[in-house]
Formats: sequence, C-alpha cells, structure tokens
Amino acid sequence: MKDFAKCKEAIESCLASRRFAVAYLHSEEKTMDMHIHNCFELYFSISGGTQFFVGDKCYKIEPGDVFAINNYESHYLSPKKGEPHDRIVISIHPDFLKNFSTSQTDISYCFTHRDENFVHRLSLDKEQQKKFIYLSHKITSAEGFGADIIENCAFCEMMVMLNALYKKQNDSRQDVDSSKYRHSELAGKIIDYINLHITEKLQISTIAKEFFLSETYVCRVFKAETGTTINKYLTARRISIAKALLADGYSVAETCEKSGFNDYTNFVKAFTKAVGISPKKYGKYSAN
Repeated sequence: MKDFAKCKEAIESCLASRRFAVAYLHSEEKTMDMHIHNCFELYFSISGGTQFFVGDKCYKIEPGDVFAINNYESHYLSPKKGEPHDRIVISIHPDFLKNFSTSQTDISYCFTHRDENFVHRLSLDKEQQKKFIYLSHKITSAEGFGADIIENCAFCEMMVMLNALYKKQNDSRQDVDSSKYRHSELAGKIIDYINLHITEKLQISTIAKEFFLSETYVCRVFKAETGTTINKYLTARRISIAKALLADGYSVAETCEKSGFNDYTNFVKAFTKAVGISPKKYGKYSAN
C-alpha cells in the first residue's frame, strides 16, 4: 500500500477505495480550522505536540499517544511551531471495519462507543508503540502477490490491539483523571454550557452573561485553552449533529433546525464547505 505524505491525500484515497490509508507526516501542514472528516481517523503521535481539541475535550499530546476520532467528531490540532512534529495518521472508511468485525469482536468499538466519560486518547507504552509502528510499516511495505491480504491482516491486528486497550480503559474509566483532557475549570464549564445549548440560538454575549464575564475575556479564555474560536467550535459541533441527523433520515430542512442553524442558506454553505458535499447529497448517500 502506498504511504502518503499529506493527510488530505490519504483521506481522498481512503474514501475512494472504501478501505484505509496511511500517512507518515514529518512536517507541519497548513493548520485546518475545527473540522470533521467523512472517515474514521487514528492519530499516532511520535514526537508529541501541543494540544488536540476533539469533540468537547482538550488533550495535551505526549509521544506515544494515539487518538481515535470518528466521522461525527469535530477536531482541531493546535500547530506545533518550530519543532519536530512526527506522526502517523490512518484514515479508515467506516464500512471497511464492518467486514472484519464479528459478533464477539467489534473492531470499530473505539470509534463508535461514546459516553460522557469516553476518552479519545490512549497512552501507549514503549512495547505498544513499537508494535503500532511495526504494523504501520508492514501495511505500507507489503508488495506483490498477497499484498492486500498482508495489509488487511496487519491492519486487523492493529485494530484488535487498540480496541482491546480502549475497552480496558473505558471499563475502568472511573480511574481516568479528567484533568488530562480539560485544561481549566472555566474552559470546561464554557464548553459544557455550549454543548448543553448547542441547538439553541446561542451567542457569545449569552455565554458571557452566564458566567458574569466580558465577551472579550470569554473569547480569550476559550481560544487560549482550545486553540480555536467559539464561533468556529459552534459551527463544527452543529455540523457534527447535522451529519448524524441526515444519516438517520431527517430532511435537510429538519436537520437545519434541529442542529441549531438559524439560517437555511448559511447551513447549506457551511455544511458543504466542511463536509465536501451538500447536505442533500450527504443524506442521500448516508441514510441508514
């Protein structure tokens, strides 16, 4: 399998092949705004980083951390300026995992199991890191007769390992320290408030009044803690909700209203820009 040097190319290959694609990244790409992919993503940090804002959680990035992000979760990676930023990003088509999951083993667990205490990050130990990198290279170095089988076997072994670790972590989640994915009490409260009222007509002035703070201060705290702005976060979260609603069969007009967008034209424009296709087409191809 070809290995890619850019995330965008890997995502395009993944969606076109309906399989998966591996990108080895060694330099900083142009930082995207809060965004959502149409595929699952595994992000493995080799050299560490600054912070990852996934859904409603902020994480510091350490070497050996791996993140599982699904196709409904908005995320933003704060740029790491002037330092090495080595990572492996694997894009996975959601339908591909169904081919290898069984009634006993669901290898999409790390992407589909979500509760309020779910933590996107795994901190792999040295041996687990070596195994992840070994399997990644095995996937991209397979050639000749049977290469596709070797790729699939190595991929499945990787997914079994990661899902077992995610399940173990989730089963013992009462021991997870929430401070590892929340940078400050105030930022956490602001994020919680936004998500509680995400489908309502929510403005920065409303948020500021809730916490008896100025709009400027609320915006500064949010940007400092998450790396992105409140308005970009609101849009990304609402698009995440919209994708789920469209996949459940709701019309574009119903989705616009239920996801918190107050203007139909702006909704269609924002959705198309973020997802790559119009909400009408997304609903047609994604409805369950």
